[in-house]
Amino acid sequence: MNFRLNALALSLLGLGSPWVVAQSAPLRAAPLPPAIAAAQATPYPGLLTLNVDATDIARHIFRVRETVPVIRPGRMTLSLPKWLPGEHAPNGPIALLSGLVISANGQRLAWTRDTVEMTAFHIDVPAGVSEVNIELTQQAGNQTAFTGTTATPDMLVLKWHAMALYPAGYAVSGIRIQPSVRLPAGWGHASALDGASTTGDVTRFAATSFETLVDSPLYAGRHVRIFDLDPGAAVPVRLNVFADTAANLNAKPEQIEAHRRLVQQAYKLFGARHYDHYDFLLSLSEEMGFVGIEHHRSSEDGYLPKYFTDWDAMAPGRDLLPHEYTHSWNGKFRRPADLWTPDYNAPMRNSLLWVYEGQTQFWGKVLAARSGLQTPQQALDSLAALAARLDNLPGRRWRTLQDTTNGEILGSRGLRGGGSWLRSLDYYDEGLLVWLDADTLIREKTGGQKSLDDFARAFFGIADGSYTPVTYTFDDVVAALNGVMPYAWADFLRSRLDSNGPGAPLDGLTRGGYKLVYTDTPSALSKAEEEMDKRTDFSFSVGLTLGKDNEVVAVEWEGPAFKAGLTTGATLVAVNGVPCEPGVLKDAIVAAAQPGAKALDLLVKADNRYRAIQVDYRGGLRYPKLERIGSGPALIDALFTAKP
Repeated sequence: MNFRLNALALSLLGLGSPWVVAQSAPLRAAPLPPAIAAAQATPYPGLLTLNVDATDIARHIFRVRETVPVIRPGRMTLSLPKWLPGEHAPNGPIALLSGLVISANGQRLAWTRDTVEMTAFHIDVPAGVSEVNIELTQQAGNQTAFTGTTATPDMLVLKWHAMALYPAGYAVSGIRIQPSVRLPAGWGHASALDGASTTGDVTRFAATSFETLVDSPLYAGRHVRIFDLDPGAAVPVRLNVFADTAANLNAKPEQIEAHRRLVQQAYKLFGARHYDHYDFLLSLSEEMGFVGIEHHRSSEDGYLPKYFTDWDAMAPGRDLLPHEYTHSWNGKFRRPADLWTPDYNAPMRNSLLWVYEGQTQFWGKVLAARSGLQTPQQALDSLAALAARLDNLPGRRWRTLQDTTNGEILGSRGLRGGGSWLRSLDYYDEGLLVWLDADTLIREKTGGQKSLDDFARAFFGIADGSYTPVTYTFDDVVAALNGVMPYAWADFLRSRLDSNGPGAPLDGLTRGGYKLVYTDTPSALSKAEEEMDKRTDFSFSVGLTLGKDNEVVAVEWEGPAFKAGLTTGATLVAVNGVPCEPGVLKDAIVAAAQPGAKALDLLVKADNRYRAIQVDYRGGLRYPKLERIGSGPALIDALFTAKP
């Protein structure tokens, strides 16, 4: 636009200068639309029905038909779940919802999307309508993104929250719904939903609350095997395994026995159970990806295909099931007060994720060791790796552990690059260190008579058999700790949550009988993890991690490689003039530590340009390890010992 001509035209029209026009009409923001009605405790009348056709696996499309009873004519709002329990963020997969048609008495009803809460749809219901009919399609999402539904040619995960709209303004616990699903012919399935009845390819479940529906995903597939983890028990626990091939379901008896010990060790730890049955839903597939999401009577667990058939190599992730199982007690039954909401539109707040996830991470490691899913040495090696990462974390200078609890809402999960500076979701692993600190402190001061086990039984073991959530606050956690051992627990916790370091809270390690050291040889667990993840980790030496095809998948902030100008996403082409392979870089790091050796010369490709980078690092290979200190039994060893 020619500004001078535009100003002249305004003047000739007698409208004055453009500045005068702007000043005479002050800007005002448009008013927001009316808020979505807050959930009321009154039960929603009638029964919703939900029918999902999951047979179009080739195109990864799910077709949905739903009916919703109508209370009265007039404005009605239907919402797709937005704030999802277990995901701690507004991850409702609204972007994948399509083909939405709403009708009543054979007539199509116009809908409008709320311009603020875009998971909500408004309709005007005519008089004489008793129910509205909904049709929609939902495309499969990415399992590793923790949202939506996923499908491969051999299995699928159906997450009901991606399929069903619910009437806004009512608590989801008071909305009744009866779901059914049509699956590909010959596929087996598993879910925590009750009353499954199959006719042909359609399985119908008993009516349940909308809350229980969302909390009960369904796994299905061609190849499935179900293991009873508590034979003869009045409260069943099952391991439902879905695999790409039947061969990957060949579990050895001793492997299943370790999972059975997991159940028994959990019962001995918590002293109660908060479900009438529990179903591990485990997928073994490269295509489905690694995932763990908690539910009250089940868990979504995804691991690599050789979970059973290459048992030793799969050890790094065998704390996954113990972690998600612990959530039935911590996170689902006992739940932070600011994470409990009456519906899925009210925002969740994550201030206590260092308990919800941090202590669950702690018990996941402990139960893996106590059950034999990991050996005590593997548990120690895992502890060494996470302690070393957190102890070398420059991001602590600007971001506290408490602030990382906002990570899910900020979208931190899966961010590439700068992890040691951004800190991301450290409430998991650093939360573990805080609870290890608390456990060893209690053991030391009580002469081994008490431990965090006593907190777990007192805090999570109440109301045996109930799975009605009981919320907690920071003060409740402090009071329960004081019930185990009087101490300045509020100061203890806040000093660790709000500190900027330096260094990670490692008192639990040293008090527990170990110190963090570095050697030139990785642990067997670290080697297995590198092979699983198809990467080679030089984090604690030159400060980078190589992935497939020599891609630099991580650069440690302010580490030697970072200071030399290397960035995540670059490709390492050559080291000291030699075409790069992980072994070449490893040998070069060793050689650079010798007297008189030159710095590392790296040729990298980044941003479609080649660059020569010199990394002046002389410290040799460094891998974390826990070294035994002191005399007498180590408190950490006692922590990892199975309860009789």
